[in-house]
Amino acid sequence: MRFESFSFGSIRIDGVTYEHDLVIDRGEIRKRKKKASKQFRDGYGHTPLSAKEDIPWRCRRLVVGTGADGGLPVMDEVRKEAQVRKVELVNLPTQDAIAVLKGSGKDTNAILHVTC
Repeated sequence: MRFESFSFGSIRIDGVTYEHDLVIDRGEIRKRKKKASKQFRDGYGHTPLSAKEDIPWRCRRLVVGTGADGGLPVMDEVRKEAQVRKVELVNLPTQDAIAVLKGSGKDTNAILHVTC
């Protein structure tokens, strides 16, 4: 997987530009469906990453790109679920998360927030 560029609101991977949040699950890219987390928005001022979403847990490490300025909240239930599953959870601003992903193997999945 080749990460070509990232700027507020878009990311380019393998020649394709995405203008929405992404889930990378064992090399496959799909849109992050955050509807299940919207019920928590008022408590965070932003739709957080919650365990109710389809999180790609089949990995050893899950990298969460928290946005250009690190604004995506990650709920404690996600951290707890990662511990239970023995998955290393790495939360970084998206630019830093991309740098980690560039050096990672197939045992690393990701959720990348492309705004805030």
